[in-house]
Amino acid sequence: MRIMLVLAMSGLLAACGDGHREAVTAADAEFQKTLQQRLLDAKPGDVIDIPAGRYHLDRSLSLRVDGVTIRGAGKDKTVLSFKGQASGAEGLIVNASDFTLENLAIEDTKGDGLKVNEGENIAIRGVRVEWTNGPDTGNGAYGLYPVQTRGVLIEDSVVIGASDAGIYVGQSKDVVVRRNRAERNVAGIEIENCIGADVYDNVATHNTGGILVFNMPDLPQPGHTTRVFKNRILANNTDNFGRKGSAVSAVPAGSGVVIMSNDEVEVFDNEIADNQTANVLIASHYSAGYDSKYKPSAAFDPYPEYIYVHDNRFSGGGDSPDGLELKALKVAMFGLNGHMPDVLWDGYANAKRAGGPQICVQGASGVLNADGPNKNKNPKSDAKPFDCKLDPLPAVALKQA
Repeated sequence: MRIMLVLAMSGLLAACGDGHREAVTAADAEFQKTLQQRLLDAKPGDVIDIPAGRYHLDRSLSLRVDGVTIRGAGKDKTVLSFKGQASGAEGLIVNASDFTLENLAIEDTKGDGLKVNEGENIAIRGVRVEWTNGPDTGNGAYGLYPVQTRGVLIEDSVVIGASDAGIYVGQSKDVVVRRNRAERNVAGIEIENCIGADVYDNVATHNTGGILVFNMPDLPQPGHTTRVFKNRILANNTDNFGRKGSAVSAVPAGSGVVIMSNDEVEVFDNEIADNQTANVLIASHYSAGYDSKYKPSAAFDPYPEYIYVHDNRFSGGGDSPDGLELKALKVAMFGLNGHMPDVLWDGYANAKRAGGPQICVQGASGVLNADGPNKNKNPKSDAKPFDCKLDPLPAVALKQA
């Protein structure tokens, strides 16, 4: 069933199109009430169309019905503005499967822009989530935020200004993130504790860290098998504005690709340039600096293993690392005017594991082993131990792709 929110609101739409009001007027309040009621009354197969216009909402929207599509007229034409939001943690929260959100914008939410929790077959396309005041610790944490889901497609979307991650997919299986732009977030795109993710054809620029593949301890599933390819990961040098104590608050500004405690990650055919700490960082839980908050159980594997970085196009970067420790490491190893090599590894590895961590790097300017376990006393810049190859990882196949 197709539902048009034009309904009896033709008179209201004229009042919503000036793009300058911030207050929730009577017209906006009526729109909000009508839209939320449509979401409550929706049936599987419904398409809820929202016409072009700027609509001011002061509370979260929610959907709990499977098989619903919410569609706007375009990510710069249909705008749901939550500036001045009085209640609710998200702009839109969804607890449903077979859900599609497309062609609209969500602006200035108090918390996350869109959160999808525990659904299957989720498609998000042509959506813009933005905090219009730019990078700010007071902004919402996540822009597009599917968590504990299966079969996730995020494409052709834009996320700007998240105080944690612009696009964050957590504890999910079978994920495709493609053709998006993530800009001026703390983390541009973050894949955390996911099994099977393809991240490609995206642009991540002017974030603190461009694309992150993390495993955090003691979550329902450890992640593995992520491919990061054909992306442009450029100049992610924005100062970290994450909330103190959050996981991403430890990410150094100037990080291109960051792999932390995750296994089976393949990074290839990307353009990675001008990230001032390092174009690629590979790290364990131990160097993240938040042991007191995220102290792992004995079952947690803190080491990154089976990491394959190859056939990327690197340039620039490593010339001005973030933080005194990394600055001192750069000067000690490469001089005042030198720069870090393309790949920086913290040096933590499981000594009991036969064969070592199997970190293989091909086509980079070098690899710096920072010797983190010994507080950087004996760092080594030697790519030879990493001159190896691993088998390619499998592609992700989605029902809705």
